[in-house]
Amino acid sequence: MTLPFLVDCLGWTLLHFIWQGALVGSITALLLAALRNAGPMVRYNVACAGLLACVMWPAAELTLRLQGADMVTAQMRFADALFTGAGGSADGLSAFLQGQMLWIVGLWASCAAVLALRMGLGLLWIERSRAGHGTDARLQATVTRLAGGFGVSRKVLLRVVPELSSPQTAGWFRPVVLVPASLATGMPPDLLEALLAHEMAHIRRHDYIVNLMQHAVEIIFFYQPAVWWLSRRIRAEREQIADDLAARHTGSPRTLARALSELERFQFSSHHLAVGADGGELLARVKRLVRPDAQALNWTAVLPALGLAAACLGLYAHASTPQLANPQLAVLDQMPVALFDSCAKPQYPAADLAAGHTGTTRLGFEVDVHGKVVASRVNRTSGHAGLDAAAHRAIAKCSFIPGRAGGKPVQAWMEMQYVWTLN
Repeated sequence: MTLPFLVDCLGWTLLHFIWQGALVGSITALLLAALRNAGPMVRYNVACAGLLACVMWPAAELTLRLQGADMVTAQMRFADALFTGAGGSADGLSAFLQGQMLWIVGLWASCAAVLALRMGLGLLWIERSRAGHGTDARLQATVTRLAGGFGVSRKVLLRVVPELSSPQTAGWFRPVVLVPASLATGMPPDLLEALLAHEMAHIRRHDYIVNLMQHAVEIIFFYQPAVWWLSRRIRAEREQIADDLAARHTGSPRTLARALSELERFQFSSHHLAVGADGGELLARVKRLVRPDAQALNWTAVLPALGLAAACLGLYAHASTPQLANPQLAVLDQMPVALFDSCAKPQYPAADLAAGHTGTTRLGFEVDVHGKVVASRVNRTSGHAGLDAAAHRAIAKCSFIPGRAGGKPVQAWMEMQYVWTLN
């Protein structure tokens, strides 16, 4: 397995995720709109499933590409429709992207590395806060008591951090609650305990691990807005779940609502690698705790998602239709015959030649009553868009004796195979 082959497989997988992510995000948005009055746990699971689909779909495609499997699927036909010019011509975006694949993958890797470094610095800040700041005996006793009430068997530490503006929870095996010094000294004990109960709910649910996984997905697919939107929805629903658990434990939703209102006086923390009480829409959470109401359907948000999902599914369904299903094919008296004098040998694309790309492109193409190729479709890709594009160009130059049915010329589909080898 050569490096150019790996770059090619990874690059096309990343590009295809542009439409894959849009489709997954649109469908998830419609489901969440339909479930707007369901419990936050239901919406949380739906959003998590959407984000998981954003991981599994490109992962499956990359695996198939690396294995050299037959990519004759509705997905690949749909991708052809997006990355190939109109009328089956491949002289457009597809060939251009193939020539720039090394730069595309290089740019993606560079941006992902920067985001990964940022995540690493955030984790380092958390560890330094754990080791470099003191505790408060009274608050540590409260945290220990809350841990027992929530059924958390691990020891939970508390650290008072001067530069923080909201309580945060970090760590799984050794969880720690980071409390701003201003809150530790300035907030009434009952309100601060309500916020600490919220943090303990995060620890009880192992939300820190899920949050780290979200960051990893955001790093890999940073260019896809649907991934960021899904992550925001997951975090918002997660905060509501923690609110419910904390309110149930304290027995007073209004106390937690008052505590959350107090947080508005502080600047929101920028250390998002931890999970904390300032996540989600704070005012909406306060209103929900004090006076939960049924949510009306927001059509301005639903209609764009509905339109995008319908467009993607419609194109996908069209692409999945077998391209050789021509009812005239079974009654042909004579298949189209190629006039080989008109067919030139396809030119090996320079970029693919330099990269050492090989493979087999199997084309389905339609010959009209005048013997001209009017449409063509990749039935089996070579694994390289440049080679497939060259096959499209070659077949378009061929002329044929048209097929005949009942003694008359008819339009008919044929198939031809191009084998790309390096001498």
